[in-house]
Amino acid sequence: MARKPLVLIAVLALGVSFGIVALVRSFDGGIKLPKLGSDCTVRAGGEVTLDSVQMANAATITAVGVRRKMPERAVVVALATALQESKLENRDSGDRDSIGLFQQRPSQGWGAADKIQDPRYASDKFYTALTKIKGWQGMRITEAAQRVQRSAFPNAYEKWADESAVLAKALTGRATGAVACSVPDNPALRGAAAATAVLKDLRLDWGKGLGSTVEQAAGLTVHVTDASAGWRYAHWLVSHARTTGLERVRFAELEWRAPTGKWQAVTSDGGADERQVIAQVFR
Repeated sequence: MARKPLVLIAVLALGVSFGIVALVRSFDGGIKLPKLGSDCTVRAGGEVTLDSVQMANAATITAVGVRRKMPERAVVVALATALQESKLENRDSGDRDSIGLFQQRPSQGWGAADKIQDPRYASDKFYTALTKIKGWQGMRITEAAQRVQRSAFPNAYEKWADESAVLAKALTGRATGAVACSVPDNPALRGAAAATAVLKDLRLDWGKGLGSTVEQAAGLTVHVTDASAGWRYAHWLVSHARTTGLERVRFAELEWRAPTGKWQAVTSDGGADERQVIAQVFR
């Protein structure tokens, strides 16, 4: 776990070095963080803008929490912690031996360095530590996070509470068409290789709770039992679209397309199915 100055100071310093605008808050509470790739915008009772790497990590942190049957508030605490500690970037270094999304330290019993750099392992360890804090559900976000992290800046996590609540609401499936990412048409993977990659990552993040999936050369289909589950998977797929070669994601009456990065009403043949999330890869 890192013990370092507030993220705002670090980000501003980075902005001076590279000539970028590091942090901009809008009047509606939205936030823009440093960009590594294509932008993703999350709208769910507020607005948050992340780059594609940050978005994928946020989706994985949420998936691990849902898979563990953690309440949404636990996901909010986890996301706020990762935003403060690493800006949702899976770092390979930090203060002393701190690494990963949560800047966990091997020397402090969080596990081997290579394991901590696995976002799923790091997220699982965070949730495990959180559940050991008596009464964490009734604590402020920053207090619950601090009890796990033991940071030198115990109140720093609270400034991410609103943004984390927006992300958690969308990524747990309580919002419709809430995650929109623009992805260029030059993906790292295409066709069957992309379909295999996205299914592999889906299973790693969601585990046995994923349910029935069907892999095809053009993509995959995830069968769901309700709208909330459907939007959880649909938003996860869009969040990971850049690295998995996804071109389209369809659920219910909406379809997301990579070039535009927007959710639009389904107009093509095939109609809408509220029991299936359909993902298509670049060919």
